[in-house]
Amino acid sequence: MGWSNFKKSKWYPLLKVFGSLYVLVLTAFLIWMIFFDTNSLKIHLELNQEIEKLQKTQEFLKEEIAKDKKIIEQLSDPKQLEKFAREQYFLKKKNEEIYLIEYEDSLRLLSEEER
Repeated sequence: MGWSNFKKSKWYPLLKVFGSLYVLVLTAFLIWMIFFDTNSLKIHLELNQEIEKLQKTQEFLKEEIAKDKKIIEQLSDPKQLEKFAREQYFLKKKNEEIYLIEYEDSLRLLSEEER
């Protein structure tokens, strides 16, 4: 298979295109930029995932802030404040007794491992 036969083969046009110095340099540059550079495609994808995660966290925290603002607004009323203090912190008035009633289904039952 001589040179003239190789020029007639089906591989010669591919070698002619991909054997060009410009194509080789461009290919090397693209591979470098996609995989090895400090601003590579892989790093961009990881940063995009981190941004999405932080945006979800931000949305969750905004919802929590809205809930807290609503609670603070409700607690501006003295009756609501007293109700909150009694329910959450078991506070009481003088000469008053508090009884906590716990139902069986609301109690956490200890398993054998926790005892």
